[in-house]
Amino acid sequence: MRHLSILVPDEQTNMSTIACIVGTYQIFSEANKFRELNGNKALFEIALVGATKTDFLNDNFLSVKPQCSIAEIDHTQLIIIPASLIKSYETATKNNKLLIDWITKQYKLGAEVASMCIGSFMLASTGLLTGKTCSTHWALSESFKNLHPDVNLQTDKLITDENGIYTNGGAYSFLNLLLYLVEKFYDRATAIHCAKYFQIDVDRNLQAEFSIFNGHKKHNDDEVLSAQQFLEKNYQDKISMEKLSAKLNIGRRNFDRRFIKATGITPLDYLQRVRIEVSKKLLETSRKSVNEIMYEVGYNDVKAFRDVFSRVSGLSPLDYKSKYNKEN
Repeated sequence: MRHLSILVPDEQTNMSTIACIVGTYQIFSEANKFRELNGNKALFEIALVGATKTDFLNDNFLSVKPQCSIAEIDHTQLIIIPASLIKSYETATKNNKLLIDWITKQYKLGAEVASMCIGSFMLASTGLLTGKTCSTHWALSESFKNLHPDVNLQTDKLITDENGIYTNGGAYSFLNLLLYLVEKFYDRATAIHCAKYFQIDVDRNLQAEFSIFNGHKKHNDDEVLSAQQFLEKNYQDKISMEKLSAKLNIGRRNFDRRFIKATGITPLDYLQRVRIEVSKKLLETSRKSVNEIMYEVGYNDVKAFRDVFSRVSGLSPLDYKSKYNKEN
């Protein structure tokens, strides 16, 4: 039987940590049960694993106690890192540093590792994400990029899967990661059973529709900041990036290079994301048609607007309006 280690971090936790731990335990237990009902042995031995066996998050409301310590586990096949408040190895508590070192050791021994929501910060602290793609909660993308610039952060993605390392987006989207892992380690039938039993949508692969664009501004390039402010204020207009760069006394190619370095995206992509964010709010709250909103935010080509909107949000404008506009 394989071993599944659900980590119980020390102190640097919140209520989401408990949700991730409980959700993982429930879904993998149900997957084992479904497998046994079909005449097979349970696939995973499941354990809550901590640096020690002491309680954590005991606030007179909920507490979770590890079932075993890392010292008791020589080898595990799958490690689940729940959401936690660990931003980097330097800020981790003594026990959480022990967990981070243990994750690295187990991965080198062949274990696979999955992080949930902001558990990606803890995973990044191991160094295992260097040069790899990962996701995290969209609201913390700026903080993650600042702390871990050597990781390819893709917050539009709900789930990433690379070299035995899995990450997912924010909050309760960890349930979708769990279904993904169940299908990968068990089979499709078990994943569908768990999806039906726990009433979770299957095959969600984007968190883009939930994200709120707020351009990265914590950088030291004043000209790029001026450009960002100009784009956010004048997004309805037909904007020439050549004229904007000339206005800032920057060569066109150098403007693109500096903008990408400061914000992570091109000036054109920045403008598109500003426009789409305004479009999303209008689709959520107004009675305006998609065409009216398209013109209001600076587009005059229906196909171009639809294509950009779908790329950024993961839904077509009509589907987005249908899903999020109360009057619909």
